[in-house]
Order: sequence, then C-alpha cells, then structure tokens
Amino acid sequence: MKKISITFTLLIFVTGLYAGGFIIVYPPGTNGFTSNNFNPYSLEIRSLKVTTEIQGQIAVTTFEEVFYNPSSRNLEGWFLFPVPKGAVLKDFAMEINGKLTPAELLNAKKARKIYQDIVRQIKDPALLEYSQQDLFKVRIFPIEGKKEKRIKITYTEILQPEDNTYEYVFPLNTEKYSAKPINNISFKIDISEKERITTLYSPSHKTENIRKNDKKAIVGYEAKNVKPNKDFKFFIGTTASQVGMSVLSYKEKNENGFFLLNISPGFVNDKSRLVNKDITFVLDVSGSMSGEKIEQAKKALNFCVKNLNPNDKFEIIRFSTVSYALFGKRVLASKTNIAEAEKFIENLKAIGGTNMEEALQLACKEKNAPDRPHMIVFITDGKPTIGKTENKELLKQISSTNSENTRIFTFGIGDDINTHLLDLITEKTRAYRSYIAPDEDIEIKISSFFTKVSSPVLTDLQISSAGTSRIDEMFPRNLPDLFKGSSITVLGRFNKSGQTEIILTGKVNGKEKKFKYKVHLKENSEKDFVPYLWATRKIGFLLDQIRLNGSQKELVEEVTTLAKKYGIITPYTSFLILEDEKINLTNNNIRRENTIFINRFEGIDEEEDFFKKSKEDFNEMSEQTGSTGVRTSSEFQNTRKANNISDALQGQSRMLYKDKTGNTQNFATQSRNIQGRAVYQSGNKWIDSKVQEANKKAEQIKFASKRYFDLLEKSPEIADFYALGQNVTFVYENKIYQVHE
Repeated sequence: MKKISITFTLLIFVTGLYAGGFIIVYPPGTNGFTSNNFNPYSLEIRSLKVTTEIQGQIAVTTFEEVFYNPSSRNLEGWFLFPVPKGAVLKDFAMEINGKLTPAELLNAKKARKIYQDIVRQIKDPALLEYSQQDLFKVRIFPIEGKKEKRIKITYTEILQPEDNTYEYVFPLNTEKYSAKPINNISFKIDISEKERITTLYSPSHKTENIRKNDKKAIVGYEAKNVKPNKDFKFFIGTTASQVGMSVLSYKEKNENGFFLLNISPGFVNDKSRLVNKDITFVLDVSGSMSGEKIEQAKKALNFCVKNLNPNDKFEIIRFSTVSYALFGKRVLASKTNIAEAEKFIENLKAIGGTNMEEALQLACKEKNAPDRPHMIVFITDGKPTIGKTENKELLKQISSTNSENTRIFTFGIGDDINTHLLDLITEKTRAYRSYIAPDEDIEIKISSFFTKVSSPVLTDLQISSAGTSRIDEMFPRNLPDLFKGSSITVLGRFNKSGQTEIILTGKVNGKEKKFKYKVHLKENSEKDFVPYLWATRKIGFLLDQIRLNGSQKELVEEVTTLAKKYGIITPYTSFLILEDEKINLTNNNIRRENTIFINRFEGIDEEEDFFKKSKEDFNEMSEQTGSTGVRTSSEFQNTRKANNISDALQGQSRMLYKDKTGNTQNFATQSRNIQGRAVYQSGNKWIDSKVQEANKKAEQIKFASKRYFDLLEKSPEIADFYALGQNVTFVYENKIYQVHE
C-alpha cells in the first residue's frame, strides 16, 4: 500500500476569507480518505495563470494550472476545491485536459470530516484552514507518470463592498505545499465600474495598474520560479468625488485599532484639474560628474524640461565652484524658453568644486507665488567642499531661506555623498530622497521620478477626523502632495469602533479644497496586514530618527517592541530583539521554554557570527557617507514608505545563517503574520510572539488528539495557528496552548 500525500495547488481567498483547490493522490482502488500506510507522492506545479473580470460586485475568475507527476506510475486522486466562504457561486465549471467534468458539492459538515481525516493520515494540519467551508470534489484518473495534467476552473462570485471598496483575494500561499518552485505565475484582472475608479491597491504584491479611463482599468502581476508565501489581495475603490479615499481597518477586542487610507485622484484627463507648478532644477557640474554621469544627467534634465506642462514655470541652476542660473527667475515653459534650456543643457561641462551653499541660496532666492507650489530637484554626486560644508550650517541656511514650504527632492549619485545632509534636507521640506548606484542609469531614475511628480492634483494635504473614533499616529507624519496617476497610502491608529468622518484638506492653485468621507472603522480580525504595514512604517521612521539624530533609549526600546510583536526582522532590528531576549532570559523575565529567537542559534558557531553581524549592521546606521550610508538611507526610506508586505523585508539577503542541521535559513522570513501579530518558526516549531507577554504555563495538546479537534470545534479561529504545523505554541483568549507531536 502506498502512503497518502497531498499537494496544494492554489488557494482562493474571497472577501477576506479563503478556499482553495488541491489534489489528494492515493493508490488506485482505494477511496483515498481512509486508507493508511502509503508511500508519499508529490506533484509539481508547473504554471498558474489567473484571468479575472470584475464588473461592479461580480467577479468571474478563470484559473488554469498545470501539474506534473514526477513518478513513473499512474496515480489516482481527488481534486478538492473548498468553496469561498461567503461567496455565491453563480457558475462553476471544471475542465480537465479539455473535457468538462462534473463536480460533487459537499456541505461544510461533510467537508470538515474529510479535512480532518486527511489531517490525521498525513499529519499535516494545513488543511484545517478550510475547516468551516463547503467543498467541491472531483475524481481525477489517471494522473499519468512523467506527464502533465492540466486543470482549468471558472467560477463566479459576488464581492461585498465596504465603504465603496471591494476586496478581491486569490491566495497564493503555496510555499509549504509545492514540491518545487512554480515556473510561471501570471495574473490579469480587467475592471469595469459604473462609478469612477479611484483606488487600485495591493498590500501583498507589486502590481502594474493601468487606467484605461476613469471607469476601466487593467491590473497585472507576473512572477517566475517562486514559492509564494502570501495570498494575492487587491482592493478596488470607487467614488463620485474628485478625490477618492478607501479605508481599511483592523481591531482586536479591548485594544486600539489600525487603519489604512488610500487617497487617489483616479484617472485625470482634464488638464484644468491639474495644479500649475514652479520647478527649479539644480544640477551639480563639479569635476567628479565628468564622463558618463554628466551625459546621463543632461539627458534626464532634457526629458524633464520637455515634459513640463504649458502653465508651469521653471529655472535651471548649475553649480560647481560657483553657481549660475539660466534665466535669473522662473519662466513659463514656452517653446522659446524650452529651446533655450535645451541649448544651455547641451553646453554643460563638468569642472570645479562643490558649492552647495550658493546653489541652494540661488534656488530659494525667488519668492514663491501664493497659488503655485514650488519644488526643487537637487542632483549631486558629492559632498560640499566650498562655502558652508557642515550639516548644521547648511540646514540652518535652508530653514532660513526656505520659509515658504518649497519641496526639495534630492538625487544622490554614487557613494561619495553625504547621505545625512541630503536626507535631512528632504525631511525638513516634506519631500523624499533617491540614490542612484554607480551601475544604475541616471537618466531612467530621474525621468521616472519626474513623470510621477510632473502633474500635481492636490498640494499641502492634511487629514483630520470627526465622529466616534479619534485617529492618530499616522505615517507618513507629513503628507506628500498628490500627483496625477499616483496615490498616497496613510497608516494610523484609532481608539474605538464606529462611524467616523475623515476630512482631507488640500490646495488647488492656491485655493483650499475640503473632502469629507463617512467611513466605518470597525472591529475585525480579517485585514491583519494593516497592523503589520503600520508597524513597518513606524519602525522605519524611528530608525531614521536614531540614524540622523542619535540613539535614544526610548526610541530603541520602541523599535525592539514593535519589531518583535509584528515580525519586522531586518539587519537593524535583529540585533535589538536578540539582545533583548538574552537580557530578559538572564533576568528571568521570560521562561526558557518561551524563548523565540536565541534558541535557534544555541549550540552552533553561527550564533556568535550572526549576532556579531547584526550588531555591526545596527552600529553602521550612523555612517554618513560611502556605500553603507547610501544603502541604509535607501532601506530606511523604503521601510517608511512601505505599501506592501515585501517592502518590510529590507536587507533580507543579509539575514542568512546555518541552523543546527547545517541548512541555510533566512532569519527575516521565519515568521508569519496571524491575527495581527507575528508567529515565529524555529526548526519544526512555531511560537506566538504573545507567549512572552503572557509568560505562564501552557496547556499541552497532542496533535490530532480528541482535545485538539474539540478545541478547534469550539474556537474555529485557532485553525490559523493549527495550520502552521504539528508543534505550535500560541495564545488564544489570554491562555497559552502548546500543540506537540
């Protein structure tokens, strides 16, 4: 007899819950759900192609998946498809190798028995995630040896709106179920709405969002050779307002909640809705810019000038030992002025020192127009060598000359730059910094930036609230301007559930505009990515303050607490949480059995090496120049601006270590975010970050025992923890449970 094996193919997540399809492989002639003592088989997933059409609340999804049987034997099995919880399936069709195949529908009670039987047999609890859902099942025979099996499914669902925002979810959490990485994954989502589309946002993946017009959009995502470990989630917001806002919230009982606001102007085709702007380009032409640098910078500057809007005004300043302004004041972007600017750019030569003081004085000299925002694009590859050269002196000068809220966007080229100076300039002026590595294309980086900021829609943004909930701790702390074709994501906290009015104010050509949105900030445990992203941004902000202004005990303690609770593990936070756990263990503040981090290193040489490496990374945060300073600045800014889960994994490639068995592991990826907090993996064990807070004895539960399933029946929510494995320690309703083999 052959031992049963399971290969998950894909998971489909709808309205915040999920279902999925997978194949149960078993020997011919058995029913597959009660037989024992089988040898394992594992099917490979060759490809997954998902095509979805969303019109209003109706989503029609077709996914096509190709499996491969690597064994030489013909196999038999069942394809099981848990029905999306809360979904209404208007149509369901399964095609296997070109033939439509009927499927049987089982209600949740019958399905639950199948799930639990499989868990008992193969000792893999991952199926318990589906334990509350109905089930489609269809027999597949034969699954030919050394051949592919193609399955195609189409289903229809109704997406439920929440404050004019729809959630479409397609889980891709197949990492622990795939025999090999999936060669190709592709998504294409066609969206058509009756009202204007404003929000197109994925917290889980970096998608390409193409707006065809104000009511149609296409979303794309592709990946190759990956083992996905998070579900594909996408939010679509619609509104009749000029500026749309989507609001997502998460809140646990008796605790303050978290919210995510996505602010978007949607598709802007009317030039009268754009804000007229003033822009000053400041280019370093010192001797170090000679060669390829100056040529690429000139091409980038030409691109920017040619793409100014007709009512924009601009100026170009070049600086080296001295500074020189082309026009002497900002002028309209007329054909004549643009032609003159192109000649000026063509004749630029790189020679001399670096006088930043004079360049910034000249850029801020002209008084700002009250009805037009002014931005400065500052491009340099070096440190100041002439005039004022100290950070404090230059920043003091900027503060005195830039009294009218001019945004100064900085571009640092190469490694020989003062990152602290450039970062503090952008911090003070509510802009952001960019760094261009020696092997990167300067022209592409600058022209890409300018395309995003070339058309302001709303400037000087402020957010407030009125109603039941009070909102605070918002990140970013200072909101950037809102540009055509882009959006702003804000994460924050709220104190209690209820109807709330979010008020957004901003300026359009000097006139204040106010937008009001009625939203419901509610208690729920579904959108647990919201606290994770909020914590990521706050940690990025705090680390930047430590880096730029010096270490303070209170800031370090807050970073440590947040990183440990939410699983934000980077080269900078890993040192803090390891050191914190060692101290707490020494002081008997935590039990030895409740350690989360240091036990994975105990007894191996890697412990000292990894701890030493993490400490070096943390100490190197203060580096102002060189490649280390540039890398740290870039990673911290990406953390502060994190829009999706992958943005939190800054420095992931530097987090490798060898475990006790000699296998290479990545400290940054050994956690899962469950119910708003981190659960950490160490070997074959998982431990909830809340365990150390509770610091008490755990109830011992044997995996797959009667008590195990009785507890699941009483509290279905713990399926999220059970699904991690056979050895899981977690906190539920202030009690610790320890599942063991």
